[in-house]
This record gives sequence, C-alpha cells and structure tokens, in this order.
Amino acid sequence: MRTLAVALMAAFAFALLAACGGGGVAQPAGSIKVSMSDYKFDPSTISTPSGKVVFYLVNGGTVSHDLVIRDGSGNRVKASELVSAGDSIVFTVDSLAAGTYTIFCDQQGHEALGMKGTLTAT
Repeated sequence: MRTLAVALMAAFAFALLAACGGGGVAQPAGSIKVSMSDYKFDPSTISTPSGKVVFYLVNGGTVSHDLVIRDGSGNRVKASELVSAGDSIVFTVDSLAAGTYTIFCDQQGHEALGMKGTLTAT
C-alpha cells in the first residue's frame, strides 16, 4: 500500500511539473516558427502573405525576449508578449498590410546586439 501511495505521489508531482511551464505551447499548423536566442532571430528574414500572420516564438536563450514589428516609418505595428527563457508562445498579427518591416527584440540593448531582422508581407 505504501508503494502505491509513493507511486501516485510521484506521478502527481511529475504531472504538476509538466504543467508548470518550461515548454510553452505546441506549434500551430501554418504558423511561422521564429527561434529567439541571445541575441538573434532564426530566421532573421521572413516572407509571408499579408493579412493574418501567426508566429510561433521559441526562446532558446538564457534571458527573456520579445518580437516587435516596426514599419518603414519607425512606427510599432505590433509586439509580442515577453517570452521567458526556455518557453514558447503563439503571437498573432490579425491584419498585416503588404510591405517591408523590421522585426526586433525590445529588451534593453538587444536590438543593438543584433537581435533584429526583416519581415516582408506580400
């Protein structure tokens, strides 16, 4: 009986740990996967049709990152939430107009360290 109780407690602890982060969400079908690390995006050049765009952001770095989209006039179009190290999120832009954009990490100093790229919507 004691062995069963220990086994049940271990299974519960494992399930609890698995549910508490460190893995984020699964990649949705049709989304664009962008890996973030210290201090770059992979890929750093992205092409997509205009309209609704879904990004799957995976932070493989050691610090938090985000993805911000800036238009050619320097205006922020949309920004993801902050993604913790080792986590992943789904970031949706409901209506991206055709054009060329800059993507960058908004955390202090990250863009200057090279965490930027180009997003082209056609």
